[in-house]
Amino acid sequence: MVPVTLGNPDHAQTIPAGTIKVVLSLRLLAVEEIRSARRFLRTLDRAFPLDDTLFFPVGKHADPAMIPDLLRRVSAGADAGVMSEAGMPGLADPGSIVAAEAHRMNIRVIPLTGPSSIMLALVSSGLNGQRFAFHGYLPVESAVRQKALRDLERRSAGGETQIFMETPFRNGKMLQEILAVCRPSTRLCIAADITLDTEFVRTKSVAAWREALPNLDKRPTVFLLQS
Repeated sequence: MVPVTLGNPDHAQTIPAGTIKVVLSLRLLAVEEIRSARRFLRTLDRAFPLDDTLFFPVGKHADPAMIPDLLRRVSAGADAGVMSEAGMPGLADPGSIVAAEAHRMNIRVIPLTGPSSIMLALVSSGLNGQRFAFHGYLPVESAVRQKALRDLERRSAGGETQIFMETPFRNGKMLQEILAVCRPSTRLCIAADITLDTEFVRTKSVAAWREALPNLDKRPTVFLLQS
C-alpha cells in the first residue's frame, strides 16, 4: 500500500526513504489515475522506467478484470503496489478493493509509511484520539447534509471525534452549514493544506469560529467535530 504526498513538492519531507526505495522497485501498480501516478513516480526519480511499468486503474470506472489480472501476476511471484491520488491508499480511496481481494487470495498486504491527512488532522486537533469515526464525504444536498451534521454532533456528545471531508470548492458552504447547525459550544477543528507551507490547523468552539472564518476556497480540508 503505497502512500503519496498530500501536495508538498518536496517528497522527502513526508515520504520516508525506505518507502521510496520500495516504491521505485515496483513495476506493477494499481492506481486511481494513471497520469498522476506517473507524475508522482517521476518526482521520486526522473529516470523511473515508466515504459516498463504496468498500471492497473481501480475505482468505479475501472475494468473489474483488472484487479484479478494484477493479483495473478503477484501470485506468480511479482510485487505490486496500490497507489492513491494523495495520502494513504484505502482511506477514502478505492485501494481497499485491491487489498480485500489480495487477502481473499492469501496474498500478503504490506502498508508502507507515509502521510494521511485524516490521521494528521486528528492528532493535531486536540480532540479525542482514542475514539473517532471517519465519514468520508457528507451528502451534497443541503437539507440532507444538515441532518447528517446534527447526527454527527449527537454522536460526538459521547466523546467520539467525528471526522469528514468536502470537495475543496464546496468548503465554504460546508463551513457555513456547520456553523448554522451545530451548538455554540461544540468544538470544531479545521485542518487545511496538511503538510504544505500554507498548512492551517485550528480547533475552536463553533461560537468562536463565527467571529472570523478562514478562507478555505480550493484548499484540501478535513473537518473534525466533538461536543
